[in-house]
Amino acid sequence: MSAFHLRPYRTEDEAAAIDLWHRTWQQAYPQIDFAARLDWWRERWRKDLVPKAQVVVAEQDGAPIGFVTIDGEGYLDQLVVDPVHWGSDAARLLVDEAKRLSPSAVTLLVNKDNARAIRFYERNGFAHAGDDVNPTSGRPVLKMVWKPC
Repeated sequence: MSAFHLRPYRTEDEAAAIDLWHRTWQQAYPQIDFAARLDWWRERWRKDLVPKAQVVVAEQDGAPIGFVTIDGEGYLDQLVVDPVHWGSDAARLLVDEAKRLSPSAVTLLVNKDNARAIRFYERNGFAHAGDDVNPTSGRPVLKMVWKPC
């Protein structure tokens, strides 16, 4: 197995990225039917994320295993890593790339019940910055922010 490498998103990555999103979120929230949300997600991916954010793909042996989206305001909307690679360096490398692309600050919203993700962001220098509600799902979320020292 080779190391991960990062590269810019390409249009031919769409199917793999959507599949990664589906499998990852389904693993994180097995009680939710994410297959039923695929059309919504595909439209959001095409209209809201890809045109408005930089998307960086992590790949291993030529296959995408994760991605991060970061917009021009420093908002990290999605950090997705194939569950097979949870605990590896892939997520940290993607977050480090988001910080490089938005060196003054990175903000994000994370589901309050996603303790694993919250711990990950805390370990990677993010601080709690308040509470909110996800406008799409209605779920309570935690605002988090990273700023350079």
